[in-house]
Amino acid sequence: MSAVTTHAEQPQRIEDATIQPIPDADRHGKARDLFTIWFGSNIMMLTIVTGALATTVFSQPFWPAVVAIVIGNLVGAIFMALHSAQGPRLGVPQMVQTRGQFGSYGSLLVILIVVVMYVGFFASNLVLGGQSLSTMSSHISTDEGIVIVGVVSVTATIFGYDLIHAYTRVMTYLSGAVLVLAFIWIFAVHHLPANFLSSGHFGAAGFMGTISVAALWQIAYAPYVSDYSRYMPRETGSRPAFWASYAGCSIGSILPMILGATVGLAVTGADVVEGLTKLTSGISVLVVVVFSIGIAATNAMNLYCGTLSTLTVGQTLAPRFSPRARSRALIALLLFGASLILALVAQNNFLVNYENFISLLLYVLVPWTAVNLVDYYLVQHGAYDVDDFFRADGGRYGRVNWVAITCYLLGICVQVPFIVTTLYTGPVGSALHGVDLSWIVGLLVVSPVYYLGAKRFRSAHRPPNKAAGLVPAGSAEDAA
Repeated sequence: MSAVTTHAEQPQRIEDATIQPIPDADRHGKARDLFTIWFGSNIMMLTIVTGALATTVFSQPFWPAVVAIVIGNLVGAIFMALHSAQGPRLGVPQMVQTRGQFGSYGSLLVILIVVVMYVGFFASNLVLGGQSLSTMSSHISTDEGIVIVGVVSVTATIFGYDLIHAYTRVMTYLSGAVLVLAFIWIFAVHHLPANFLSSGHFGAAGFMGTISVAALWQIAYAPYVSDYSRYMPRETGSRPAFWASYAGCSIGSILPMILGATVGLAVTGADVVEGLTKLTSGISVLVVVVFSIGIAATNAMNLYCGTLSTLTVGQTLAPRFSPRARSRALIALLLFGASLILALVAQNNFLVNYENFISLLLYVLVPWTAVNLVDYYLVQHGAYDVDDFFRADGGRYGRVNWVAITCYLLGICVQVPFIVTTLYTGPVGSALHGVDLSWIVGLLVVSPVYYLGAKRFRSAHRPPNKAAGLVPAGSAEDAA
């Protein structure tokens, strides 16, 4: 019996590894596990609330909302899945791999932003989980519900990778069945208002805003999808990893977002949780409880990745630091404390605050994903020296790669004129009557500029021949 088979049959109760490269002997799992972790984790309340933005904040009629949700998710999931395909080859968390583009110290710029993202999503999920539980029982306040969801999330994070995969595997079937039941109940049993299909006002700004939010939902996964594929055997291959992640995350997001758009249009003036409760009256306890359990699963993923990213910061500043399970547990508790405070303070006006939060995320994540994917697939062709990721001087990747940092900052700057939010709208965004094209512009500018810059200025960092330490990965064609 091989070491891989033994590990797969007898997984550790508590994962000991954190940001270290995963040895071949500890690799386990199949590509289908990537489908279930992304499908099961997306069917939860925050995804439904995100879909509701289409018909509430962006005031779209039902069918344009559905089309925009589908387009945004299908486009955004391409970038998410391309990152996921990196995990089986390199065997390290996504933010560790970012050192290969930005350098050991330069990567801290992105990692710190990503940690803020994790805390923000974790806090958002806590608020929704707390609100959901409080609507189901008069004996549970929103604050108490927030704490309950948080404790479950922290527990799963402490146990680690295998438990999170198992958790989302169960939620794939449980949440999937309840989601189908909710659709049947709303459309066939409860019935929708007579003016349902005629409500809303189509506009290019709202339509594009919905596409952007849906695309960002997928792109926001990019900084940590490799965290959940890094244990996969190298022979998993880029193509199976890509398609399993793409299908799981896109389908698992589109369906609950359509449910959210339905709720937002059918129950005006109510928050999404209350609206879902009204539309599923009779089975609302089952629906809300299951989707709240789903929130805890997704929050465990957010907290787990936030913890790995925080540990990456620590190991960058102290290269001899090799964190294990105890360090992960401690950092998880600290991040949970910060998220808990944020959730308790910012639960009022949640929908508006959340829409602004994910819009701002879009502007800072798009340049990073462009740099990472261009470098991985077109510049390095997936061949990285993983050992150099952990060297104090950054090895062949150096401490700071100014080409990547310059392109990253350029990507943020070129988006500013196109930004459309309630906090700020750029001049081009205003001229386009609120149509937000910022993320498209960011991708189109950063990708070729970084490619040319990397080819011209980074050649000195690349060895003339592949060294023994280089880990070859799939080419762009392998993941297509």
